[in-house]
Amino acid sequence: MSAPVLMISVSGVRGFIGHTLTPTVALEFGQAFGTFLKSNRRPESTGRLTVAIGRDSRPSGPMVFGAFSAGLLSVGVDVVDLDVATTPSIALMGRFIKADAAVVITASHNPVMWNGIKFLRHDGIAFPPAQAAQIKQCYFDRQWTLAEIETLGHLTTDSRVHAHHYKTVLQYFDVKKIADQRFKVVLDSVNGAGCIGTPMLLSELGTEMIHMNNQATGLFAHTPEPTKENLVTLCAEVLKRKAAVGFAQDPDADRLALVDEQGTYVGEEYTLALGAYARLMSKVGPVVANLSTSRMVDDIAARYGAPVYRTPVGEANVAGKMIEVGAVIGGEGNGGVIDLRVGPVRDSFLGIAMILDLMARTGKTISQLVHDIPRYAMIKTKFECTPEEAKALVEKVKAKFADQKLDLQDGVRIDWPAGWVHVRPSNTEPIARVIAEATDEATARDLIAKVDALR
Repeated sequence: MSAPVLMISVSGVRGFIGHTLTPTVALEFGQAFGTFLKSNRRPESTGRLTVAIGRDSRPSGPMVFGAFSAGLLSVGVDVVDLDVATTPSIALMGRFIKADAAVVITASHNPVMWNGIKFLRHDGIAFPPAQAAQIKQCYFDRQWTLAEIETLGHLTTDSRVHAHHYKTVLQYFDVKKIADQRFKVVLDSVNGAGCIGTPMLLSELGTEMIHMNNQATGLFAHTPEPTKENLVTLCAEVLKRKAAVGFAQDPDADRLALVDEQGTYVGEEYTLALGAYARLMSKVGPVVANLSTSRMVDDIAARYGAPVYRTPVGEANVAGKMIEVGAVIGGEGNGGVIDLRVGPVRDSFLGIAMILDLMARTGKTISQLVHDIPRYAMIKTKFECTPEEAKALVEKVKAKFADQKLDLQDGVRIDWPAGWVHVRPSNTEPIARVIAEATDEATARDLIAKVDALR
């Protein structure tokens, strides 16, 4: 397979190491981002500009970090090196040290040959589309001014990132009540960024932890996306160890998938569903989820009379709507839970604490909690295509089902009483995603087939 073109989108930059994402590209994006920050300085920002940067554990991380940081330093922007840390840890730390922005060197769930650069605002939220477009334009214009020796940026380090993250999460939970349960937990960190801080969190929660793939080498022990086919070993280990729950993180640990006490893959969709269950038990309020997230969230919210708002895919979209409507919980069906009390980012630490808290408060196992929620069949498919081909498919689907209930916020989602299908171009890969959910698998597959027939 040949390397795809460099992906530049509202989600940042992603490419193949040694092909489309080179040291030169990273350097120039650093210079571009520094230039963008200088021209968009916030009124409350005085003195030198500072960017907090961390990375997941990929072997290419030091190279990309070095080049990107050099770009920032060369245009007079200071850099705080957070080393290997999770995406939510970096976002929270950037806010904690009052940096002007945070950057994560990661390609999330993509295989090891990928890496990327994710840009976050001072508050940890991704830049909105208009400003993301400005960053992209700065890169293509290449009109940055290099600093003289007196005004070069300064490089410092800060090692508080992991402790700050888990302490921020745990202040909202009854730690003693959870710790008293002495839950046995199997954690699969896939040799990613979650290897370092997650054991600290689980130790504070008093768990007996079995940690699989626990070295932050970036040499992923299995295909890194936490889907059923990639977590067979985790399922077997949970059953073997007679554990209460299995947790699986992706390489930058913003996503969390679940395995129940019977060694059954529960999945990513249940992370937000059970997180909403836990949060609404304590405080009733609006819930926000993206268009590709299961109707389970709606079912749980309905029990409490809480409204549900849907957004385009992307944590920035979810976080933005959460702030707008004052949501008490939100996230995405890919295993990403967001609680604005902690931060406006998907957070596996938060997800872990919420699940253990729910188990402690209800006295129920994961399988019993899952049984409490109406079950749907969801099928997630994707296929390689150019952005133009993906957009063409969306237009065909819109035309074909023009007489149905359509949501056009992000590609197109069609809703029927028995289920829904969502078709959208990916922002981070050269693919289109087609996701369907229905009351049974046959209906869900039929909805996928209706879209496939238009390709």
